Amino acid sequence: MRLPEKFEDRMKKMLGDEYDDFIKSMDETPIFTGIRINTSKVGAKDAVIKEFGELQNVPWCSDGFYADKSKISGNHPYHLAGLFYFQEPSAMSTVSALNIESDDYVLDLCAAPGGKATQAGAFIGKNGLLVANEIVKNRANILSDNIDRFGLTNTVVTNETPQKLAEKYVHFFDKIIVDAPCSGEGMFRKEPQAVDEWSVEHTVSCGVRQKHILDCAMKMLKDDGYIVYSTCTFAPDENEQVCAYMLENYNVELVEPNNLDMLSKGRGEWSNSNYDMSKTRRIFPHKNNGEGHFVALFHSLDNYESEVSKPKKTSMTDAEKVYRQFEKEFLNTELDGEFCLFGEQLYLKPKCIDVDKIKVVRNGLNLGIYRKNRFEPSYALCLALKKEDFKNTVDFECDSEELKKYLMGNTVECDKKGWCAVTVNGYSIGWGKASNGILKNHFPKYLRLKR
Repeated sequence: MRLPEKFEDRMKKMLGDEYDDFIKSMDETPIFTGIRINTSKVGAKDAVIKEFGELQNVPWCSDGFYADKSKISGNHPYHLAGLFYFQEPSAMSTVSALNIESDDYVLDLCAAPGGKATQAGAFIGKNGLLVANEIVKNRANILSDNIDRFGLTNTVVTNETPQKLAEKYVHFFDKIIVDAPCSGEGMFRKEPQAVDEWSVEHTVSCGVRQKHILDCAMKMLKDDGYIVYSTCTFAPDENEQVCAYMLENYNVELVEPNNLDMLSKGRGEWSNSNYDMSKTRRIFPHKNNGEGHFVALFHSLDNYESEVSKPKKTSMTDAEKVYRQFEKEFLNTELDGEFCLFGEQLYLKPKCIDVDKIKVVRNGLNLGIYRKNRFEPSYALCLALKKEDFKNTVDFECDSEELKKYLMGNTVECDKKGWCAVTVNGYSIGWGKASNGILKNHFPKYLRLKR
């Protein structure tokens, strides 16, 4: 691999005797890919292992496994049913560093395409909240799709600048994830275009932007809260030096990240300061089975109250009444929460957050379309429910020809009537509507298999 000369010079100074091993790893070490199990779906890990055989665990993520993407396809029914997510193994370390509780309010500030948001969201219970933000609209839509597939409920997807969120949600979140845009040096092996775009000036400008994003994050952090900061670069300008900025300007401390004891420690001499960086962590391809990564966990020592107003309660609407009728006819569970309409889309929104004047892509769980006093359930609702939550199910094995027909958008035979959840080995994957012995296909068109 041809690397920029100034990058090589800097890495020689940083690594010393380790440099030759590092350079060798850039060319010779296999590129690692991984899958992360969706722990919010009961039994998902056992189902995936039964399907694909024993997989090697990622040391810093109990639900992460190394995988051969040539053998595990994104079109596999378990992937379409949200049982696992393809994720670079090093990237799993960011959320692993946090100890997310089920009732935490969590913000993922730079969330697309959704690896860290779905990892965090699996921990969130009915009293918690995840806000996943992405500033670029089309990437925010991809983020929302991945959250739908994972079956996450108390999750809001926003399409805002960090500044706008910081003005709205002052001291609101218990934990904040800042996986910051960076120069991408750690991805040189996987993304050659990152090599072409690299320059010393780019790493410096990234560091400036990262500090600005963290400034916004600090405004939104509760007292005694935590910010996990990560990048996929080796550059000290974007790692230790950004941490030194935080320690210099805010009442925070670096704390030992959870689950990352096996990783290399950051170094104070790389921070251009006198601060101790031994509680930060680095992943190097010549030392760990993963691409380049950096993680730091900050703990706020401030004491202040949240300044966020609670959202107003809404009265029952005609849309909710129609949904409740659908629920009575086709579900065995009654969803609890507040309902709201975005156009024709009916959402079950988290009670705890006000999104007035915020650009929202997903305001909680998308229940479906309400149109002309009729309700059509969404893919997101189907994947958020368990098999026992449905009155009608049509279950297939992974290798079933009938399942393949369904995933391609075709009709299948069915002896039931009305809305049915199609499941694969008991895991919901999409809707169908049965009539006269035929199940009409309602699997999302953008997910349908071509062959």
